[in-house]
Amino acid sequence: MTTETNSVLNTVKDAFAPVTEAFTKLQNLEVPEAAREFVKKQTETAKERAADLYAGSEKATAAIETAVAGSVTEAAKISRNIQQALYQDAEAFFAGIDKLASAKSLSEAAQIQSDLVRARGEVFVSRAKATTDYLGKLVADSAKTAQDNFAKVYSKTA
Repeated sequence: MTTETNSVLNTVKDAFAPVTEAFTKLQNLEVPEAAREFVKKQTETAKERAADLYAGSEKATAAIETAVAGSVTEAAKISRNIQQALYQDAEAFFAGIDKLASAKSLSEAAQIQSDLVRARGEVFVSRAKATTDYLGKLVADSAKTAQDNFAKVYSKTA
């Protein structure tokens, strides 16, 4: 029975040997230097455009903030934080592409991609927590202001 089992296993191994060999070669397949350089150049151009866009949006937000006061200042802070988060996301994306372009094998690229996904997940959780904390403080401050205003109105009519 053991000899028959070994014979079947050897037959299966022999049948899948070309697939196993092809998969091994594919994992160690090198990405051509010209392709990596092309991706790096395109990434650099995109990073520069993202930086220009960020600088322009920062100027627009500063102009809005200067022109209007009060609660719009809070909206400008929110807008600025969103813009900064988008810019940071774009930078991280381009840095990730740059890292992927440096990968010399598919297995290295898969590891880099896995690390990038994990890092972006951590950033997402951190931002969600910060947003929740900020909104909680904003609501509490707004409620306190409304309560103070209501107290002032009530004391004047009494």
